[in-house]
Amino acid sequence: MRTPRRTVLRLRRLLLSLLALALAGTVTACTGGDDRPRVVVTTNILGDITRQILGDEAEITVLMKPNADPHSFGLSAVQAAEVERADLVVHNGLGLEENVLRHVDAAREAGVATFEVGRAVAPLTFHPHADGGPEKEAGQPDPHFWTDPDRVRTAAGLIADQIVEHVDGVDAKAVRENAARYEAQLADLTTWMEKSFDRVPEERRALVTNHHVFGYLAQRFGFRVIGAVIPGGTTLASPSSSDLRSLTEAMREAGVRTVFADSSRPQRLAEVLRTELGGRVRVVALYSESLTEKGKGAGSYLQMMRANTTAMADGLTGD
Repeated sequence: MRTPRRTVLRLRRLLLSLLALALAGTVTACTGGDDRPRVVVTTNILGDITRQILGDEAEITVLMKPNADPHSFGLSAVQAAEVERADLVVHNGLGLEENVLRHVDAAREAGVATFEVGRAVAPLTFHPHADGGPEKEAGQPDPHFWTDPDRVRTAAGLIADQIVEHVDGVDAKAVRENAARYEAQLADLTTWMEKSFDRVPEERRALVTNHHVFGYLAQRFGFRVIGAVIPGGTTLASPSSSDLRSLTEAMREAGVRTVFADSSRPQRLAEVLRTELGGRVRVVALYSESLTEKGKGAGSYLQMMRANTTAMADGLTGD
């Protein structure tokens, strides 16, 4: 028997479903499936991870489209209604989805179960610029935990716990088995990444990116973060001329010749560094904050990490 709270949430969700249909301009719809359990996930990286765990046990909605920027994507009225009628909302948190978190907060206040994954996996903090991190965000939590597959493995187990606890009607055994299977794949990914990075000499294990996104990877696999073109953990910031000057000086001192830029973002600023350093810098594209469509290079988290690892190892060992 459902508790009164769950009954109220189900009725509220049905009303929000009708509102979403009205906002979408739909005048007729079959309401037979409105009572299915629902999980809403904010980012497409977490969406893929959650889907591996959830399987077909419930309906899943991923709010962030392929190739989008998690720092700047927003929600339509229909998507906002989806958040508030969910059984569980899985979100990255730590300030990543800057335009979406208010909707998550509103859903939580309305009684929807929410899970902030980033805060649950021992987040790192940004460090002062002299130590390789963004000075303006020193001491703030770094939301980009997914660049460490070990933390993703921890997250997978925690997401499974949340699904079993908060999503009525799921087969707990199936969810646990899915999570265990995926965790084994993530352990294999970590081993493969270690072997791939073994061919990068110690003196070349220095990273420069378009913004600070690979701190977790650097810690896990023994890299130094020299700096970023955009001096912060968000793509919404902009570098000053002094920022670029400091970065080019640090790159010269460290002998860095490769800049890694997100494949979904313009590479103009990375190209500026190439000009400043006399054309001796290569710009290598990575899938840092978003998956692509299926078949476009990074259709899943596992594909994204393997593609990035190969590109980074090649970029740091090539002449």
